[in-house]
Amino acid sequence: MSEQHMKAARWYRARDIRVEQIEVPTLGDPHQVKVKVAACGICGSDLHEYAAGPIFIPVDSPHPLSHDQAPIVMGHEFAGEVVEVGSAVTRVAVGDRVAIEPILSPHRDGAYLMERYNLSPQLGFHGLSGGGGGFAEYTVVGEHMVHRLPDALFYEQGALVEPAAVGLHAVRQSSLKAGDSAVVFGAGPIGLMVIESLKAAGAASIHAVELSAARKQRASELGAIVHDPTEREIVERLMAASGGGFDVAFEVTGLPAVLNQSIASTHPGGETVIVSIWESEAAIHPNQLVIQERTLKGIIAYRHIYPAVIALMQQGYYRAEDLVTARIALDDVVSQGFEALLADKAQVKILVDPSA
Repeated sequence: MSEQHMKAARWYRARDIRVEQIEVPTLGDPHQVKVKVAACGICGSDLHEYAAGPIFIPVDSPHPLSHDQAPIVMGHEFAGEVVEVGSAVTRVAVGDRVAIEPILSPHRDGAYLMERYNLSPQLGFHGLSGGGGGFAEYTVVGEHMVHRLPDALFYEQGALVEPAAVGLHAVRQSSLKAGDSAVVFGAGPIGLMVIESLKAAGAASIHAVELSAARKQRASELGAIVHDPTEREIVERLMAASGGGFDVAFEVTGLPAVLNQSIASTHPGGETVIVSIWESEAAIHPNQLVIQERTLKGIIAYRHIYPAVIALMQQGYYRAEDLVTARIALDDVVSQGFEALLADKAQVKILVDPSA
């Protein structure tokens, strides 16, 4: 392999991701940073794109910020080493270990322009919407997208900052206060991150609803009281377990029936937070909200939260040993990564090493 080329996994269409040789990206802006990727997680969003995409991937026209369209390099949950910086970069230096905040949102001079930059109409993700990605040996990102990792956190931990940020943002945007009760519907990778975030936020009682035996076990090990939705009427069981309803419910499945269960499991005046990305419409009866003055809200990604996630990781939250179930080489990203996640719910987080 020449120094000008590298291996990368690119999405061409659903069920068609190819590991191939592409050109190594170069800095094109004084506020850009070149990163040698050390570890990159496979996300549920990646899985959706592989199984049934495109969702976020630009196909018919280039993304307005990345100016890129399929085929695109995938991978947005990653950490690595800074190997080159633009002339105006001040946040990091060559040799720094960094976690990447992969949000594409309007920016200038090394900073996002919007306070709530995750709500831009142009929202995209590095590794989903073009511009490069973590399933490659190298990638180039803006200075505003890099966060230095403390010495105590390894690259694997750095690759978990992105999914942990989703969970922590969901909890911080909710009305939950220390001592409150919460239920999480869906104990996949993000559901487990929500459970960890609820622990960090001081929730006194955390319940989880999950079908998969392996994921139920993970949720239990992280401290949640776990319920199987197929055993008896789940809402009745949750109302009994919570003494009349939870303060906050988190919906992390994207299933219409589960959304209704989430709302119904909260007490009068309670709140439901939708964390999942949806592939279809969902019907709810507004009286579920109106007559009991419940609140329903949605969240997307995260903002201004990477430093908090990194600080909580230093306290022992979001541990890689609790969440990473496999480590694979980039060449195996389809067979041992995407296909494994589709076939086996025992898998939680699979990390890819592009240099292996």
